[in-house]
Amino acid sequence: MPASMTIRLESELERRLDRLSEATQRPKSSLATEAIQVFVELNEWQLREIEKAVAEADRGDFASDERVKEVFGKWGVGAD
Repeated sequence: MPASMTIRLESELERRLDRLSEATQRPKSSLATEAIQVFVELNEWQLREIEKAVAEADRGDFASDERVKEVFGKWGVGAD
């Protein structure tokens, strides 16, 4: 069974949600649920990527100075 919660919206955001609900013929609760789901998935992905990057850094898994200069050189940018 789905859980419920109460949220407070700024009046402008509520107005925009109302308009979107009317335009799409979808309930505001459905639109809000979808928005929260997208937000949570995006932030979970971002946290996973940060955790992977920290683990790489902890292992000392970095590009060498030479490799950085090589890549930057391909784009005509100095890496100094």
